[in-house]
Amino acid sequence: MLRYVTTNDGKLREARDYLGDSIEGYNFDYTEIQHDDLEAIAAAGAREAYREVGGPVIVDDAGLFVDAFDGFPGPYSAYVEETIGIERVQTLAEPLADRSASFRCALAYCDGEPFSASPDPIDRDDRTTAAAAGAEQDATEREPLPVKLFVGSVPGTIVEPRGTGGFGYDPIFEHDGSTFAEMNAAEKNALSHRGRALAKFAEWYETR
Repeated sequence: MLRYVTTNDGKLREARDYLGDSIEGYNFDYTEIQHDDLEAIAAAGAREAYREVGGPVIVDDAGLFVDAFDGFPGPYSAYVEETIGIERVQTLAEPLADRSASFRCALAYCDGEPFSASPDPIDRDDRTTAAAAGAEQDATEREPLPVKLFVGSVPGTIVEPRGTGGFGYDPIFEHDGSTFAEMNAAEKNALSHRGRALAKFAEWYETR
């Protein structure tokens, strides 16, 4: 059984749109390393989750990337939302001539086995996880686990908050005339960054 390691029921529902009943949720608070790269964060989480679960897992990390802010808040999106709030992010972006942004999601899969080459990247370096554990000894004792990565993104614009649906930055992120918070779940899932990563993964997973 494939397990989606998340505490977010909305993520699990979205995953089942692509993977059906072959996936179930697993509540595990893995270490979220500090890194400026979504893929590295997701890969480290997938390795730790696999060691906890002992079977195939997927972990994701996502963020809002504002072009004029050099991609900030990016991997720090959750922290920024919790500390200054999405309204402050919108206020900071409001005077900009270019308020373009994107939602990005990195989905990481680990089942303890190697992967054949493909267009999707593979993370084979476990040093980040060892460093997060705070012990150089782990770098030699832990077996490097390959992780398959799938990335999805959707472009948009930062706008004043609109809509009552969704979560996180959805009210200030507009795509094709509507904010994510103005869309129903089906509309959002059909084009979301997470949905695009899941679609890539589901196609590949059928061959695994």
